Amino acid sequence: MNPRVYGIGNTLIDIFFNVSEHRLSRLGLHKGTMHLIDLERRSELLELEKTEEPHYSCGGSAPNTLITLSLFGVMTALAGKIGRDSFGRIYDEKLSELEIYSELKTCGSSTGSSIILITPDSERTMNTYLGANREFGVEDINPELIAASDYFYFTGYMWDTDNQKNAILRTIEIAEKNGTKIIFDVADPFAVSRNREDFLTLIKNHVYMTFANGEESRILFDNYDAGECAKSLGKLCPVAVVKNGKHGSYIFSEGQLSEIPVKGKAPVDTTGAGDTYAAGFILGLCKGFSLHESAHLASFLAGEIVQQHGAQFSAKKAAILAELLTTGKWKE
Repeated sequence: MNPRVYGIGNTLIDIFFNVSEHRLSRLGLHKGTMHLIDLERRSELLELEKTEEPHYSCGGSAPNTLITLSLFGVMTALAGKIGRDSFGRIYDEKLSELEIYSELKTCGSSTGSSIILITPDSERTMNTYLGANREFGVEDINPELIAASDYFYFTGYMWDTDNQKNAILRTIEIAEKNGTKIIFDVADPFAVSRNREDFLTLIKNHVYMTFANGEESRILFDNYDAGECAKSLGKLCPVAVVKNGKHGSYIFSEGQLSEIPVKGKAPVDTTGAGDTYAAGFILGLCKGFSLHESAHLASFLAGEIVQQHGAQFSAKKAAILAELLTTGKWKE
């Protein structure tokens, strides 16, 4: 088995609620960020089920990206940890249906979950209980698959526990010895705030391509100009990508800055937009596209995912989009 992309990520059952700005404020949450929560806080937030109808799906940032890649025909392998519970079984079965090679390991803890609150402006606020993910460690990686892959993909969320961080660092060692390119998405402003120096060192010494959004790059470089942040990021790694929301994105590589416009209509739900953008970019690379064309493909798919609720395309929608990719009509 030779996957194009090997990924490590937090495997989470996503639970979606639509809430008002006032309700979000009453819950004491900072809009648009990810909060790590404990079981007690999760129980408090699940009280929303009494007044709001939830929607469930299998998620997690890196898994969302790998699932999208798989829907478009890229062979992927996902490493992570799940509990020996119903949510864990559902997650593993879903990966099998999507033809993703499962490298998930099990343990006695509960499968992780993310309660995602969507406000009327389509922003999402995530409340993540890591559960079994916290136990993922060096012993759970697969050196043979890492060595066989073209790309290793992970996010800054892996720095939330020492176990996960050490597993990533070991995977990077294996990837570098075998020519597997390393792609890193810094993932969340709070993750950057907690680990800024670690991330800068990691990017400079090991990463081929880095994804960051406008807020994350601002924290990294203390600069509100997304284009300038892309230049700064590009001094640390060969390919730098700064996603700037409705203003598009910037790509900096080999001394050249490119601005990529947004595609699509006004968003319905921004959940998973960044994950899908990363998937679109990596998909382009796997298809042999240039960086510039890969960035446009990333913008196209991100523009499509925000037209629906949830962070993943259905198989039917993915098939329609895949046809557009085949004919080239996605460029129109």
